[in-house]
Amino acid sequence: MPAAPGPHAWRHHGFGHLLAKLNLSAEQQASVRSIMANAGPQMKSIRQEMRANSLKLRQTQPNDPNYANVVAQVTQANGALHSQMITQREAVRAQVFKVLTPAQQTQLAALQEQMQARMQSRRGQPAAQ
Repeated sequence: MPAAPGPHAWRHHGFGHLLAKLNLSAEQQASVRSIMANAGPQMKSIRQEMRANSLKLRQTQPNDPNYANVVAQVTQANGALHSQMITQREAVRAQVFKVLTPAQQTQLAALQEQMQARMQSRRGQPAAQ
């Protein structure tokens, strides 16, 4: 079993950064670290496979007679990998959500809405209602 990340390792990435703003108890922090550590190897594996597929595409030139087949294979493989990534990420999110108090769940939803609004304003898009 891999070692759990340090106490702040999960804080620097999107969802984890928002969790850091929720004043989690020591027990909640330990639970979140455990959830993230358990999900880490599978997420890493998926990312590595997607990188390998990107490399395969970059190494295949458009004038290669097998180019269309490589593109089709990578497209299909990355579609499945992307689906796995979403499923895994949402499973982690659901597990973490169960660790939060109702007040923290409400606060997290508000923080997520604020983050979404900031991202949309940076892209010049109107905020979703």
